[in-house]
Amino acid sequence: MQQQLLRIQQRIAEACVAVGRSASEVRLLPVSKTFAHERVQQAIDLGLTRFGENRVQDIRTRVEHFNDSTLAWVMIGHAQTNKAKDIARYASELQSLDRLSLAQALQQRLELEQRTLPVFIQVKTAQEVSKSGLEPDELLGFLQQLNGFDRLLPQGLMTMATQTTDQTEVRRCFAQLRQLRDQALEQGFESVQRLSMGMSGDFELAIAEGATDVRVGSALFGTRD
Repeated sequence: MQQQLLRIQQRIAEACVAVGRSASEVRLLPVSKTFAHERVQQAIDLGLTRFGENRVQDIRTRVEHFNDSTLAWVMIGHAQTNKAKDIARYASELQSLDRLSLAQALQQRLELEQRTLPVFIQVKTAQEVSKSGLEPDELLGFLQQLNGFDRLLPQGLMTMATQTTDQTEVRRCFAQLRQLRDQALEQGFESVQRLSMGMSGDFELAIAEGATDVRVGSALFGTRD
């Protein structure tokens, strides 16, 4: 796994150099979903401490297995409102906040847990039915509503690009998210700085369009079963 990690770090650095950015601007989020605890331990041994999971029940399992407060477990999958209790208790960050009902449920549960939760708002930039997220024209209104939820700490925006080999379409998705982030900043939502976009197959394109967080699974851990 060490060679895979070095290769990913090299790819990030080269992508940054190509567009005049510093590699220090880009944060790697290893996506550990579906991989065995033993594989995750190998990543921990290499110094990685933040991991992305698609299901909150898997985050709970990781927390209970590793029992290490220095590790951070990030919820990146579609979050069901009825899972707010476990998200509030176990997740260190949520990158898929996409509706008011979820924000309300999380606020209530976070008050009980006496915690705050960093969140990314997921925006739907692809037209595929399978993709989740706010419609782009709903973002500013949603951010305004979030001002009433003091337990939720907006960090930035997240998207998943269209699943296609057409790089122009993939870059369009990423560029749209960057433009939406810039509009949010212009409207005074100063905390919405980060852009979580790009995965194993397309994170160089995401970095070219301004990604600050890339979510990489198979390129690090190998092919999923």
